[in-house]
Amino acid sequence: MCGIIGAFNRENASQIVREGLAIIRERGRDGYGHYDGKHLAHAESVDDLPFTASPSIVGHALHAIVDVIPEPIKDGDGVLSANCEIYNWKELSKKYTLQAENDAVLLLKLINKAGVEKALEEIRGVYAFAYWKGDDIFIARDIIGIKPLWYSVEGGLVFCSEKKGMEKHCKRVAELNPRTILRYDLKTGRVLEIKRPFFPLEPAIDDEQEALQLLGKRLKEGVAMRIPGHKFGLLFSGGLDSAIIAKLLKDSGKEFTCYATAIGEKSQDAVHAKEAAAALGLPLRTVIIDKDAVEEYLERIVPLVEDNNVAKIGVALPLYAACESARKDGCRVIFSGSGADEVFGGYHRHKGSPEVNKDCYSDVLKLYEKNCYRDDVVTMNNNLELRVPFLDKGVVALGLRIGPSLKIKSGGGKPIEKYILRQLASEMGIPAGVSFRPKKAAQYGSGADAIIGTLAKKRKLSKSAYLAMFLRRPIMKLGALLSSGKDSLFAAYIMKRQNYEIACGITLQSGNPSSYMFHTPNIELVKLQAEAMGIPLVMRQTAGEKEKELDDLRKALEEAKLRHGIEGIVSGALFSNYQRSRIEKVGDELGLKLFSPLWHMDQEQELRQLLREGFEVIFVSVAAEGLDGSWLGRRITEKDVDRLAALRKKNGLNVAGEGGEYESLVVDCPMFGKKIKVMGLSMAGEGISVLLHIGKAGLKAK
Repeated sequence: MCGIIGAFNRENASQIVREGLAIIRERGRDGYGHYDGKHLAHAESVDDLPFTASPSIVGHALHAIVDVIPEPIKDGDGVLSANCEIYNWKELSKKYTLQAENDAVLLLKLINKAGVEKALEEIRGVYAFAYWKGDDIFIARDIIGIKPLWYSVEGGLVFCSEKKGMEKHCKRVAELNPRTILRYDLKTGRVLEIKRPFFPLEPAIDDEQEALQLLGKRLKEGVAMRIPGHKFGLLFSGGLDSAIIAKLLKDSGKEFTCYATAIGEKSQDAVHAKEAAAALGLPLRTVIIDKDAVEEYLERIVPLVEDNNVAKIGVALPLYAACESARKDGCRVIFSGSGADEVFGGYHRHKGSPEVNKDCYSDVLKLYEKNCYRDDVVTMNNNLELRVPFLDKGVVALGLRIGPSLKIKSGGGKPIEKYILRQLASEMGIPAGVSFRPKKAAQYGSGADAIIGTLAKKRKLSKSAYLAMFLRRPIMKLGALLSSGKDSLFAAYIMKRQNYEIACGITLQSGNPSSYMFHTPNIELVKLQAEAMGIPLVMRQTAGEKEKELDDLRKALEEAKLRHGIEGIVSGALFSNYQRSRIEKVGDELGLKLFSPLWHMDQEQELRQLLREGFEVIFVSVAAEGLDGSWLGRRITEKDVDRLAALRKKNGLNVAGEGGEYESLVVDCPMFGKKIKVMGLSMAGEGISVLLHIGKAGLKAK
């Protein structure tokens, strides 16, 4: 656990680094340092550091776990500023005869010897670092993204462990994609992105005994290599994931304390943690948050996490309180069971998924945005190093290959999520009452979500709007993939309501009516929708040729990123892995985060909800048994949803129309300043396949 920051080819580099170190000083209380291209400087406080007028400076805030060696560090021509925990550093030091004193020194020496890419292949651990040699600066982070790193390349290179540490001096700040190594040339200012391969899904492991044997071995190794020499604790809910980590820690013979958090004495997590700790013989400290103190916590937590997402803050609240207690007890390291749900299929949506492993793969790709930054800044603010064995590189590589039938066990009753982990827990001797306890998310089990809801209700606000009071700015800029239909606009609306800025619309106009990826009927009306929302539109043509149309999507996303500074994209995908996985792949390669807020939402529920929110939708084509021309051109109502639901029971129709049963057009919604008026309507086709042609359309006052 440390903090890193740097500014290159910037006249105010010393100011950026000095102010940034002050902002992230809680990430390291064991010393501070910087390197300006000629001299290394180290001090006990940021204020004592001597800064020069150099246009290129790299800084560091130190939290020492393995020996106190001030950073940045220099070896030959190479300089390193790192936030790293390299768990196999001693083995690598011996393998390459590097005589390293700690993991950061090993990392520097190994990069000097083998180069950045080769070094990262060898490392088992978590990290974010800057490596400076000659005119080259490399910045990189672990491939899952457990350690954070933000950057900007406008007018030079600036990077920092936390966004808040640099955004005062940079207009466009992005989170470095974990699958990208960024190389910056000091002489030319040229930026090169080096892509890193992610974990494969094949060959699949479908034999239960083989999976149990391999998983047990990997998890045991992953926990053992993370056990520190300092006092440490474990975040403990009494559920499956934390119980497995607790049992492995206990079997190691090391002493530790479990920490559970609850809002009030009767929360489920408090009860379950007490029961599980008693069953496993574990020392437990339960932190009870007084309901009257919740807002004081939120005042600290929301700006710290830089997000008002209800689920994120609902988890951050009990996490912060537990870490606060662990810090007061003298812990330097805290273990967590985070990551198990994503790798092993622990969410409700996984139960009904036809492609569980693809969903798990997607979840792991998004972990750096969804959970990792939140967990990192909360633990770091309490001067704790977070260790997550379920996200060990070896565990993830294995877990993504374990077959879907071993993750979601069907037959003989309700599907069992994380089946392979539950079986492993049983083999480890964890009681069935713990290993097969149904999952309860931390925000619900702790009571955090309920108290946030109560406080929001008192102010007559939604939970998201209430939490936004503590942030007072949008979370990030998104580009909305707009098709003119209900799903894309409803997804954009949900993200906007959650305090994301919809900076632009992005539309592909396909020349292929049967495009595999893109909506085609009346696509030109997206221009009116963007105008009604008051946002710019990036619109590109595509021939619609399968797979090749993704190149056109890439160009559109690149344009949106360059012109409008978007950091992510929002998609209206509901169940189509074909669309989502391809959008996700292109976005990930461009360093854009993908948000799919409708993913696996109940079809009928989605349609009813958007109508209740004030969406006015018309159907512009139908192509399914039970539908005909009478559905076209008129406003869809709740009664129509009843009819669609009845058709689903009769012939399996997709109520949301994602299977092509119908296409829709949004003519009004809460994001529109004006309403779309359609005129000159005519129909083509007959029977169950009819298309509505819109002769003319325009905007009118509401």
